[in-house]
Amino acid sequence: MNKYALIIIALVVIVAGGIVYKSFFVAEVDKPISTGIVREITITARENSWLWDPPEFEANQGDTLKMTIVNEDEYDHGFAIDAFGVSQRVPAKATITVEFVATQPGEFPYYCSVPCGEGEVNGVKRGHFDQVGKMKVRSAVRTQ
Repeated sequence: MNKYALIIIALVVIVAGGIVYKSFFVAEVDKPISTGIVREITITARENSWLWDPPEFEANQGDTLKMTIVNEDEYDHGFAIDAFGVSQRVPAKATITVEFVATQPGEFPYYCSVPCGEGEVNGVKRGHFDQVGKMKVRSAVRTQ
């Protein structure tokens, strides 16, 4: 057998071994935690303010978040949390729902993912890039 065939066979065995290991022998600490708790949270894009209300919210690692996103404006917004793969358009004067599991602890920004202009709010210029909030996910403690 030539040496190239042996190298290809060795690579196939290594890749297959890695796939089997990852599929069946993942450490408990690497598996997603599920608390079984569903948290319902409403976040509103306030009309002509370029703000999210509330500006922050908290959850526990493993919670399922069922989020209602309300857009009070006459133009579209977007709602995104990159760490959890959330990105949805929120049409003008509409309400949407997004659902996901908070799989990792930490602080994560949520923001408007659709350019939505700018304006003056109480004498202060505000706009699309100011429309950011914070999601805090508390770490879960594993019990055996």
